[in-house]
Amino acid sequence: MPAPDTLLAPLCDLARDAGVAIMEIYARADQGQRAKPDQSPVTDADHAAEAVILAGLSRLTPDVPVVAEEEVAAGRVPVVDGRPFWLVDPLDGTKEFLRRNGEFTVNIALVERGRLVLGVVLAPTINRLWRGIAPGTAREGLAEEVTVDGVARRIRVRDVPAAGVTVYTSRTHGKYSDLDIWLEREGITAAERKIAGSSLKFCLIAAGEADLYPRFAPTNEWDTAAGQAVLEAAGGSVRREDGTPLTYGKQGFKNPWFIARGGM
Repeated sequence: MPAPDTLLAPLCDLARDAGVAIMEIYARADQGQRAKPDQSPVTDADHAAEAVILAGLSRLTPDVPVVAEEEVAAGRVPVVDGRPFWLVDPLDGTKEFLRRNGEFTVNIALVERGRLVLGVVLAPTINRLWRGIAPGTAREGLAEEVTVDGVARRIRVRDVPAAGVTVYTSRTHGKYSDLDIWLEREGITAAERKIAGSSLKFCLIAAGEADLYPRFAPTNEWDTAAGQAVLEAAGGSVRREDGTPLTYGKQGFKNPWFIARGGM
């Protein structure tokens, strides 16, 4: 396995290549929408981006298995057995893609022994790319936003503003009643509430543009891994409701409820 810091640049290129494939289909009138067996939507863009990423990872790390959303939906699930493995969501936020609101991302993450090693997240409609190497690895806690020209800027979670936290919730699964109950129980004052799709929420917290993302609805590991890696590298955390870390390689690759935090 190559060192994490040597993987970042090629992974960023791979995410951008997948973003190009997505945006070509985003511009079409017919995006090839259909339903998966669980009735969630999938498009030509999901499959095109995943094909780009799978081919690139095969060249980059041929012996490392890849758990990718559309491969899993088709029943092609590799056995990871404690080995390092990739988690890929080629188009996180398919519903946002279909709504044409731009709130979708490309997610690529590396997992080893249940913990995140690194992650890359691209938001292709706004040309924002974030990358992070998780704490405990080489170049510990490196989190950056990278411009289209390849210029990297370090990012860091912010201290909580005096006026209160900015809280993000999901556009699709936002339940303000659950959020209100939780905020009151935790004694947290929300100065501002925002809604966004996909893993954007993790990255905006990592970049110091928000503070909190409680998730009280189902997610899969490929939905959260890359964003969590960026956030943890920037000094934030993602934990279950009981306070334990959100880990990876779980049965069925399903996540429990979790709380993503910045500098709080």
